[in-house]
Amino acid sequence: MTATAVKTNYEAIIGLETHCQLNTASKIFCNCSTDFDSPPNTNVCPVCLGYPGVLPVLNEEVLAAAVKLGLAINGQIAPYSKFDRKQYFYPDLPKNYQISQFDLPIVEHGSLEIELVDKKTKEITRKTIGITRLHMEEDAGKLVHAGSDRLAGSTHSLVDFNRTGVPLLEIVSEPDLRTGQEAAEYAQSLRQLVRYLGISDGNMQEGSLRCDVNISVRPVGQEEFGTKVEIKNMNSFSAIQKAIEYEIERQIEAIANGEEIYQETRLWEEGSQRTISMRKKEGSSDYRYFPEPDLPPLEVSEQQQQAWLATLPELPSAKRARYEKDLGLSAYDARVLTEDREVAFYFEEAVDAGADPKAVTNWVTQDIAAYLNNNRLTIGELALKPSALAELIALITKGTISGKIAKDILPELLEKGGSPQKIIEARGLVQISDPDELTAIIQAVIADHPKELEKFRSGKGNMQGFFVGQVMKRTGGKADPKLTNQLIGKLLAQA
Repeated sequence: MTATAVKTNYEAIIGLETHCQLNTASKIFCNCSTDFDSPPNTNVCPVCLGYPGVLPVLNEEVLAAAVKLGLAINGQIAPYSKFDRKQYFYPDLPKNYQISQFDLPIVEHGSLEIELVDKKTKEITRKTIGITRLHMEEDAGKLVHAGSDRLAGSTHSLVDFNRTGVPLLEIVSEPDLRTGQEAAEYAQSLRQLVRYLGISDGNMQEGSLRCDVNISVRPVGQEEFGTKVEIKNMNSFSAIQKAIEYEIERQIEAIANGEEIYQETRLWEEGSQRTISMRKKEGSSDYRYFPEPDLPPLEVSEQQQQAWLATLPELPSAKRARYEKDLGLSAYDARVLTEDREVAFYFEEAVDAGADPKAVTNWVTQDIAAYLNNNRLTIGELALKPSALAELIALITKGTISGKIAKDILPELLEKGGSPQKIIEARGLVQISDPDELTAIIQAVIADHPKELEKFRSGKGNMQGFFVGQVMKRTGGKADPKLTNQLIGKLLAQA
């Protein structure tokens, strides 16, 4: 059987376990700072280091973040939940156990809608991914491998406990994903959600969002899952997609060759673009979970839920739907504008200032986006304010300036800000819209180009564009383009 034939008879079953680091000022069970710019092992105390006799106290902001995200994913908020001890030894885990949640998590049975974009047609299809659970837990420390040996590599490891006890939310998806693209889009949608909620920056490169992929393959039509393999060490959305695509190929090829797939943890090697075996996968029984004796169970009342629900912002999916229904934007434009919460705010402020939504969309997603990318800026750092963009669009709509003049003054607006009206007045760039003034200019241009006029008379209709260009050149781009075209057509027909 060919490799292509094998592929068509198998499908991938994919689920993601995502750890989201919260942006609280203090850790989950103590008052230590979560600032990672501090020198190693300075943001620590007896509580997060697990000294005998200390008692952890839950940071209420962590619970609030968990409930808010649970509400945002349409999950069921548990009226009663508890913390558990997850037992394992690792050098960066000072207590030799992690405080997490096991059988009674704070949130269960949620869902998240993702959008899949066809790169060629820009068409969007939507798919709902189930979320099994969301729970709170503490982070471990960080190992820094140091020294150098030609054969052995690192000669020793240093431990930084600053990260120990930093609050995490773990979000476990249902095995509803089927491709690398779906998995990457799911992870991006989660990041977008936590950013909208303001509970995390969601930066994968900095470890604020960490995704582990569980993946297996099975013959199409078979209900039973194949052997699950976990992949770690992916620090970008593109890495998630590439790692999954590689692992699908690897597992299918192994099955085709009669090899056994083992339940294991594998690492993604960015340099070689492959997954490599790390260790045999542990089961939940290996962790010897039991209820955390130093923390009381949690009870979240309906009144508390409603109070937190009232603080939620308009979420991305609702915002996209509103842009399409109320503002008449395409699904693709609505998606682009809502990817970043600050971009959406900028867009809305310009529209609220009276600008046409489609015109604002074009400026924001094209010229402004290009400027931000080239200069590595966020839209919050932009000198051109939304009200000034609305003013610029209004000047074009009224015919005060042409689109070309707007493009000419845009660099100054982007870099220095200010009023478009004042800039065009100072530069004398007001558009020429007086028919009599334009007629005199056009007649002069026609008189100066007798050869081109003869070509037009001989049937070369495209010469009209030549005369339009000459008029624009003579007026410094200030001639009203639409009126100029009309007058030139009329005057050439009479010439």
